[in-house]
Amino acid sequence: MDRLEEKFEPKIEIVVPPPKNAVHSANAQRNQHIESIAEHGRMKWRPETRYNQGSQVEAQISRWKQVIGDRLQADDFDNQRAETQIAFKTLNRMTAFGRVAYERVF
Repeated sequence: MDRLEEKFEPKIEIVVPPPKNAVHSANAQRNQHIESIAEHGRMKWRPETRYNQGSQVEAQISRWKQVIGDRLQADDFDNQRAETQIAFKTLNRMTAFGRVAYERVF
């Protein structure tokens, strides 16, 4: 945690979902998360804390690996940079067509 604060900012918030049987501790951030989950539920807590943002990044990396591959083909750094820019533009164009919209059904 100290290294993250040094690199980014002192008010960085690490969001780790507490387990279902979590109890209060000395960590104030964790206590706030526990109280929020208890009051509003875990499904409302996730978007409030942007916890799902990591899943979106992982999904985009997965798309990259499926469509582009898991390594660059170029050896020269400038060519790697151009290859990366082309790959990003390709993926952005593909995702601009639309993503699947999921709806939770109870």
